Amino acid sequence: MSVIYLLISISIIVAIGFFIAFIRAVKTGQYDDDYTPSVRMLFDDELVKTKVKKTNPKKSTTL
Repeated sequence: MSVIYLLISISIIVAIGFFIAFIRAVKTGQYDDDYTPSVRMLFDDELVKTKVKKTNPKKSTTL
């Protein structure tokens, strides 16, 4: 039974260690995406073509 308590305590310590490493990586900018914004301009035309919708120019609004 004491082995279970030992394993639970070790697993909690390891989990806290991974959580601290994750928080540190986020704060130092490890997950910032520097590549996508520089390439996004190459694919803008494809995005605009899919979003173009036909509008009715004679659409009237009544007040």
